[in-house]
Amino acid sequence: MRTYTLTRGRTKPRHLLGLETVLDAGPGRPGPAQAEECEEILALCRERRRSVTELAGRLRWPVTAVKILVSDLLDADVLVVPVTAPYAASDTDSDASPSTQLLAALSAGLKRKWPDAIAYPQAG
Repeated sequence: MRTYTLTRGRTKPRHLLGLETVLDAGPGRPGPAQAEECEEILALCRERRRSVTELAGRLRWPVTAVKILVSDLLDADVLVVPVTAPYAASDTDSDASPSTQLLAALSAGLKRKWPDAIAYPQAG
């Protein structure tokens, strides 16, 4: 099957996804307009968390096509990018401030989502 058939002619995903981005099944459900191929991606992610590269390899599809379909599934909350253990706060105390790792991950995610955003200097 041709790549443009999988992606309905689209050439770029809406989300910036790295090859190592890990995906997990989310609470949403695929819509009727989403391709059968999206169901295959979801089935693999329901088995266990998978990276974009692993999905492309298992499905034998180009990485770009997988990123476009994954982007659709992220928009519908069918897939999520889980926060992994290194980014979770180490304290269970509810009054604890966010960990440095969590803040760094949040900053990186925001930069990926809005790469053209204006950076503001830190407040004193």
